[in-house]
Amino acid sequence: MFRDSHAFAGFSTNDVATAKEFYGQTLGLDLSEGMGAIMLDLPGGGRVFIYPKDNHEPATFTILNFPVADIDAAVDALRNAGITFERYEGMEQDERGIARGRATGQGPDIAWFKDPAGNILSVLSE
Repeated sequence: MFRDSHAFAGFSTNDVATAKEFYGQTLGLDLSEGMGAIMLDLPGGGRVFIYPKDNHEPATFTILNFPVADIDAAVDALRNAGITFERYEGMEQDERGIARGRATGQGPDIAWFKDPAGNILSVLSE
């Protein structure tokens, strides 16, 4: 039924202008705007619609994951751009906030951060 559909994901923000600056400038993603919202054009062809919502509540789960070849370099670049990484109780993370899943066989190396609206994003090893 949807085999030929160009589906896309979406999530809300409390400030579209701030989201545009964060995703476009800080993270360097391609985006377009229209109807008071923004559309991210992700590498690889995915798209994400970010729309304003007056009673926005941040997602309590990871809404967007960015696989990278070198997580250490990505974390350093994000830190240099002013990003603070999340720390989760019960999660073993190194001094930079990276959970080293590869070393323990528990999945990829991953680090979480938030967008200005409080939505959770991650950078993880490919």
